[in-house]
Amino acid sequence: MKKAPFLLHEELHLSLKEEVRKMKKKKVKAVYKRRDNIAGYAMLAPWLFGFVLMWFLPMLISIYYSFTNFNLLNEAKFIGFANYIRIFTSDDTFWQALKVTFIYAIFLVPLRLAFALLVAMLLNTKHRGLGLYRTIYYIPSIIGGSIAVSIVWRQIFGNKGVIMTLLAAFGVEQKVSLLGNPKTALAVIILMGVWQFGSSMLIFLAALKQIPNSLYESAMVDGAKKARIFFKITLPMLTPTIFFNLILQMVNGFRVFTESYVITDGGPLDSTLSYVLYLYRRAFTYFDMGYSCALAWILVLIIAVFTVILFKTQKSWVYYESGGDE
Repeated sequence: MKKAPFLLHEELHLSLKEEVRKMKKKKVKAVYKRRDNIAGYAMLAPWLFGFVLMWFLPMLISIYYSFTNFNLLNEAKFIGFANYIRIFTSDDTFWQALKVTFIYAIFLVPLRLAFALLVAMLLNTKHRGLGLYRTIYYIPSIIGGSIAVSIVWRQIFGNKGVIMTLLAAFGVEQKVSLLGNPKTALAVIILMGVWQFGSSMLIFLAALKQIPNSLYESAMVDGAKKARIFFKITLPMLTPTIFFNLILQMVNGFRVFTESYVITDGGPLDSTLSYVLYLYRRAFTYFDMGYSCALAWILVLIIAVFTVILFKTQKSWVYYESGGDE
């Protein structure tokens, strides 16, 4: 049965009104979305301005200078890969600085993470005054990289410092301080780095609190001992946090500067000459800015390579509760 013409007209009119209403709704949504985007970019503008001005542009400039002979006084002269060739073929100090930095990072990272995890587990209990203890353990991470603390550390391990005085009191006479001995100076720098484990400790502490108590309860019901619980439950559940801390501390290890510069100034006999300290010397002592930029980009590539390796190998040892691989 055919509909009456006026009914068809009414249905068409209603359909058109619905389409108009939908179009208006979409237009209003688009306007609000545009306003939200503008507001978002306005809020982001200060950071973007700072990033472009303080990071991105200097990065591009440093890439260019790494291919030039530039000493801050004369005009930069393009020399191609000459700086890089010189670094790898005729710069023995570069290899020494790289060796010192690798040794520092290899010992610092596992020791700092181990101490951070140990203290985090000790503080992951319900006792009075835990907040104060957490603050005390975190303080070294705040002030540890400062010039003042490095000076204090130099005085403690210096010729007339506390350590030498204690050794003499116990009958151990040392003609040269620990900082003056090429065999022990780097160990003192590493010890100071390990002392600054507070930031990693707080991250571990937060991760420990996220582990469900039901897992521990089930393990204890089954008669599992503390060591087995740690290696079968706690450690696997912490592997994402360990991976995160490992990346951060690896980068920080390669960027060590203040301790090496203030405490020993790279000595004795370049035994504590870190890579960044050598880079600093080339730039601001010898005014070889082009060479220094090349050194900086080599360090960036080294850090990038190690970061990629860690990300590629995480699938074999990092456990994600969701079952994903990333």
